[in-house]
Amino acid sequence: MNARHLRQVDIVRAAQASGVKLGKSHISQYVSGKTTPRADTLRFLADTLQVDEQWLLGHDRGRPGMPAQPKRVPDNPGGRAATPRSADAPRTPSSQAPAPQTTSPSHEPEGTPMRHFNKSTKLDNVLYDVRGPVVDEAARMEQSGMHVLKLNIGNPAPFGFRTPDEVVYDMSRQLSDTEGYSASKGLFSARKAIMQYAQLKNLPNVGIEDIYTGNGVSELINLSLSALLDNGDEVLVPSPDYPLWTACVNLAGGTAVHYVCDEESEWYPDIDDMRSKITDRTVAIVLINPNNPTGALYPKEVLQQIVDLAREHQLMIFSDEIYDRLVMDGLQHVSIASMAPDLFCVTFSGLSKSHMIAGYRIGWMVLSGNKSIAKDYVEGINMLTNMRICSNVPAQSIVQTALGGHQSVNDYIVPGGRLYEQREYIYNALNSIPGVTAVKPKAAFYIFPKLDVKKFNITDDEQFALDLLHDKRILITRGGGFNWHEPDHFRIVYLPRIEVLKDATEKLTDFLSCYRQ
Repeated sequence: MNARHLRQVDIVRAAQASGVKLGKSHISQYVSGKTTPRADTLRFLADTLQVDEQWLLGHDRGRPGMPAQPKRVPDNPGGRAATPRSADAPRTPSSQAPAPQTTSPSHEPEGTPMRHFNKSTKLDNVLYDVRGPVVDEAARMEQSGMHVLKLNIGNPAPFGFRTPDEVVYDMSRQLSDTEGYSASKGLFSARKAIMQYAQLKNLPNVGIEDIYTGNGVSELINLSLSALLDNGDEVLVPSPDYPLWTACVNLAGGTAVHYVCDEESEWYPDIDDMRSKITDRTVAIVLINPNNPTGALYPKEVLQQIVDLAREHQLMIFSDEIYDRLVMDGLQHVSIASMAPDLFCVTFSGLSKSHMIAGYRIGWMVLSGNKSIAKDYVEGINMLTNMRICSNVPAQSIVQTALGGHQSVNDYIVPGGRLYEQREYIYNALNSIPGVTAVKPKAAFYIFPKLDVKKFNITDDEQFALDLLHDKRILITRGGGFNWHEPDHFRIVYLPRIEVLKDATEKLTDFLSCYRQ
């Protein structure tokens, strides 16, 4: 890449022009040697970089070869023609050279190629940059003795948020009773408490058999999409999104079609854009409310438009509501399923965020509405639920305790509470930095600021994240990690105390004062 004067973004754009699905995170993983491109991607990379495929895979590194003919990279956005290889640039193995020996002579007959095992092609379009290449670089820096401030992941415990004492006590008392499997859907006591919570949220037509516990909401997202999608089915997913949704749609064989959330309108979904992307292959709409990564909270008027659209096109609704108890400014969260008794809805929530127990891994999903149109799908959900036996039983044992009685999270989200005051600080601090703007989040503990890409000459948001990490030892998640397709955003987790956020924003201000990509 250096010899060809190419950046990651140049290769991504050339891939788009050639109809090859390739992202910057894929290239980072290839460069680091963590994954190997599949055959068609390998051919594209070899052609673009003007090297032999076998050389690109690391074979015959010591053997001199014939350089490829210089040629122009397709649709190179900078308009730069690829230059001939310099003396110290990679050389291409000669096409006349014998095939490389890749076998161990003690185990394989001479000349027999060794079998290689590649990752499934189903993973080609799966990215999870919340824990991706930039995080790997941060881990390497920590291993060398550097301290890194991690503002990349919503994990309350490291920042001093404690699980309510009553929850910890009740789990310890019940451990000896939770050594065996539970029913596949979960403990009766847990599901009963979740059912009652769903009824308080006005979810229609919900019984105890409609409640499923999981090892966090993440497991249930994967399970619910795997039970639904056939190859080619389309699901509308927000952009920006929590990337697990896009990943799980793709893993299940479907296609994630991203509808835009509008930053100019409090990050609410663009209903016209959503409507324009519905086809005869669309089966469902995904809603993340409250939203991660923007912190947006959708009002009833917006939810009603989405219900009307789903009703018109006979679509399912998946609603990720894991942050529904982390709503500020006196606002109220409304579950979209409560407005759609005639539709089939799957609603997700859990205790990881509201009760600061992310490590316990306890979430749930609730089936509601018109279940008569989803009998076969529910059978598929039950099949997959049975196959994983059950979710974490000790964590299930405290659901009833957690959902009943005093909700300590309420103390955090009012004026004077930690989350509220940290939200206020980070919002004002970011907007005071020249070239940075941010919409004020209404819920959760994330903010998704925008960078002036012209001011900072930013064309690669992953490079921005790496530069900030190396220079200031602050770890953030780039906007592209949330399937946002412009290099102009990043997410900050504002869980640290204000003095830590103050230090971080001062460093960010200093970094941006002279940063040009």
